Amino acid sequence: MNREQKRMMQRQGQVGADGTAGSRRTSVQDVQRRRGKRTSPAQFVREIREEMRQVSWPTRPEVINYTTIVLFVLIFMTSLIFGLGYGFSKFVTFLFQK
Repeated sequence: MNREQKRMMQRQGQVGADGTAGSRRTSVQDVQRRRGKRTSPAQFVREIREEMRQVSWPTRPEVINYTTIVLFVLIFMTSLIFGLGYGFSKFVTFLFQK
């Protein structure tokens, strides 16, 4: 392990100042205690609704604009790939004809 990696691990708290494994080690009891803390399905749904209220949703004109752009790009790319594939296939069959 080089100095840069050691410093980064010290900043993250994974390694102590002396280079040995630091305080980030978890015991079996810590893991079991964390697993024991579970939320109820109702609390989970409440937290989801609370988070979704904080999302910055696009307006209707923005959604229409983005959808139009995506459809045009999709049609353009599909026709480009089809055209190139068709052209290359015709070129290769032309090369291998007797």
